Amino acid sequence: MAETRSTCPYCGVGCGVVIEHDGPRITGVRGDPEHPANFGRLCTKGSTLHLTAAPHVTAQVRALQPLRRAARGAPFQTVGWDAALDEVADRFASIVGAHGPDAVGLYLSGQLLTEDYYAFNKLGKGLIGTNNVDTNSRLCMSSAVTGHKAAFGSDLVPACYDDLALAQTVFITGANMAWAHPVLYRRLEEARRANPALKLIVADPRRTETAAEADLHLQLLPGTDVVLHHALLHVMLWEQLTDATWIAAHTTGFAALRDRVREFTPAHAAKVCGLQADDIVQAARWFANVADDGRRAPTLSLWCQGLNQSSSGTDKITSLINLHLACGQIGRPGAGPLSLTGQPNAMGGREVGGLATMLSAHRDLADPAQRAEVAALWGVNEVPAAPGKTAVEMFRAAAEGEIRALWITCTNPAHSMPEQALVRRALARCEFVVLQDAYATTATADFADLLLPASSWGEKEGTVTNSERRISRVRAAVPPPGQARADWQIAASVARRLEARLPSRRTVQTSGQTMFGWTCAEEVWNEHRESTRGRDLDITGLSWAALEQPQQWPFPEGAAQGSARLFTDGRFATADGRARFHAPAWKPTAEQRDAAYPVSLLTGRLRDQWHGMSRSGTLGRLFGHAPGPVLEMHPQDLQRRQWRDGDLVQVRSRRGSAVLPVQGSESVAPAQAFVAMHWGPEFLGGAGLSGVNALMPSACCPQSLQPELKHAAVRVQRAELPWQLAAAAWLPAGEALALRERLRRWGQGLDFFNCVPFGREPGARLGICLRAAAATPQRVQAWQGVVADLGLDHAATLRYDDPRNGRGRRVKLAEDGTLQAFLLAGDTAAARWMLEWLQQQRPAAAWGRALLAAGARPPQAGPARSVQVCACNDVDEDAIVQALRHCEGNAEDRLSGLQAQLRCGTSCGSCLPAVKALLRRQPAAVAAP
Repeated sequence: MAETRSTCPYCGVGCGVVIEHDGPRITGVRGDPEHPANFGRLCTKGSTLHLTAAPHVTAQVRALQPLRRAARGAPFQTVGWDAALDEVADRFASIVGAHGPDAVGLYLSGQLLTEDYYAFNKLGKGLIGTNNVDTNSRLCMSSAVTGHKAAFGSDLVPACYDDLALAQTVFITGANMAWAHPVLYRRLEEARRANPALKLIVADPRRTETAAEADLHLQLLPGTDVVLHHALLHVMLWEQLTDATWIAAHTTGFAALRDRVREFTPAHAAKVCGLQADDIVQAARWFANVADDGRRAPTLSLWCQGLNQSSSGTDKITSLINLHLACGQIGRPGAGPLSLTGQPNAMGGREVGGLATMLSAHRDLADPAQRAEVAALWGVNEVPAAPGKTAVEMFRAAAEGEIRALWITCTNPAHSMPEQALVRRALARCEFVVLQDAYATTATADFADLLLPASSWGEKEGTVTNSERRISRVRAAVPPPGQARADWQIAASVARRLEARLPSRRTVQTSGQTMFGWTCAEEVWNEHRESTRGRDLDITGLSWAALEQPQQWPFPEGAAQGSARLFTDGRFATADGRARFHAPAWKPTAEQRDAAYPVSLLTGRLRDQWHGMSRSGTLGRLFGHAPGPVLEMHPQDLQRRQWRDGDLVQVRSRRGSAVLPVQGSESVAPAQAFVAMHWGPEFLGGAGLSGVNALMPSACCPQSLQPELKHAAVRVQRAELPWQLAAAAWLPAGEALALRERLRRWGQGLDFFNCVPFGREPGARLGICLRAAAATPQRVQAWQGVVADLGLDHAATLRYDDPRNGRGRRVKLAEDGTLQAFLLAGDTAAARWMLEWLQQQRPAAAWGRALLAAGARPPQAGPARSVQVCACNDVDEDAIVQALRHCEGNAEDRLSGLQAQLRCGTSCGSCLPAVKALLRRQPAAVAAP
């Protein structure tokens, strides 16, 4: 058994991990206690990484060899690496020769390593000569980039994780930190325990678990963040809570901002935002943090996609930064704005200029001198001056025939992009689509002409940079499976072929030499390091060996260590060294509710899933907390419409529709709805349906060009789908995921389809649960393949058929008398309890053929399992409530007693906010006299 230190591939916290491996197999993972991002902690996703790398999972879902289609819609056929690389080079060279370099586009990912990003950026902007190099980080972080540049002069994050323990006020806005960044949230919980006076303010349209723990929850209406920020500053000015001396010494533009916020009184803002004026005043006082003696305590703000993914994202961020500048709450311990990065290396992509509007090392594409610096570094005559197509623009250009070839790497735009109808038109019209990915099961793979297998976590070498500018090594513990290769190696292999096929753009001094002669990731990183010399993110003082320990930038040559905080001297990265105030006008959401679309649809993340679930969705245990897609609506809205939990509804926007089960939730306000963004066509679909993002608009922030993925105006109606099917089965773990893929293909022909795994890995079996619906009855022959796939065509299977009405039932018992599998077609009233019996392995043999006649009530009453709270230890809500009835003392004592009994929250801790919420609702036990 061996161990290798690496970094988690999920969110931007950048947790260190220790990979346990035996030969070519990863056998375990734990948090790295020495890594300064997490100090040994991991969330539910990170702590199960080794399970996603199990050989039987890899064999079913990974891309293991190059695959090629002879024609669109044809099945993939294997092809050798040389033939595949030659085809990419030939097709790209042909299209560039006929239509120019801007007829191709490279679409990258914040999950690439820095070295991968650098190689592709150089390939596109240097060799091919197009700035059509963008990334899915455009969907998550580009508003933070433009906000930072507007206020500070460059994309610089001033604060660090240690500030969570030093702040006196923490303001979280547009982020459900308890779910999306749980390891960092553990730090905040510790800070609150150590300092009970610390104030937590959360601004969020939903009452999330983060909001529920706040001292003050500002449940503002969607899209009104700028109004709130302006109102907070209005109060600070009115009560003389700003720092006029600091403003005069270190900023410009305050007079215009002061004039702008004059009209944003607490009363006016309360009306626009749907808040109480007194709450706005209280939040402003806590944010300014001025004590009676005039001393100012530090305030830290944190945000994520709730601000970034907006048609006014840059304005939201500059108006938030305004508050820090107005109070001097920046450049000091415990204070400053801290952008929470969504992806593991969105920061690294920004460092190398992996966006269509940037160049390496935070250089500006519009600056001729900076373009010349990059051209000299790469040995090319010039870097194109015109900005390239950003994410939405790139796919729109492909849909219009302007871009004819797309190379998509480590991302899944057929799931993650807004306005999926546009994306599908683009992929269908594009002459040549290359998909380079570790997974062969993404929705985008259906459109690829060529699929290139890439190495993934645990198999690749390089670096990533987290939200606090900390560079960490990613190390390979095992070799890549099959024929998979590192992303930068694939890019370099194609680039060397293109050098012989494209007109040379090399300078005379470098002609005849390859631009892509790297032999290892370290050599790519060394070139990137040199590109940062003299820049604001200078890392020339680092070496590959120095990165044995994670390091923060900037770290210039001669420095002894990196910088934890920036702007500590009050100097900013602008020409005059002063920060810039901005005075944006408020603009509402791109779409507003009206009579035709009266509901505001919000999107967000689940606690235990990640993005499109290519990796996390392979584990049944990560579906325990959220077993399937739901549309959450306020109970009053359900009652008014006479809907019940589980009813299927159709959600329609101006761009597309989705069918979802509805669920009452008081976390959303009336006239609003919420759905998790993870549910793409891989797990949720039907004929003409392409997942949740089909509903979302492609309207973008004009500065950042980031789309508004957080809000859409929709109408919600009952889905008239009278024929329904429900089925579940325990299957061999080595077959279940591949079978789920087959079922997904079958479900694409119906009006609604959802299929997810369940279970508790590791184990020899995995459960599959599916639900489908159609407007007309489906004949037995239509679902006979599902019967066979679930092993329900065995002679011993109990069965009933009503062919005329498309009804049927199948029940299979295991040798021990428990349910092994079932299928209900037409009448699915028994589906809920049958699934519970199957999952809980309750004895069912005594009921025999009576199981075929069962209705909504089980034949024998028994405890129904409630929603899972703790994924690590499989503890549900009812068990916690029952245990709390016997726990005495204060809140801390009761939590300790609960954990001693059930161990909930003692492993990764991601469930602690939910556990504490139950603790608050359940009265303490009274000690016997």
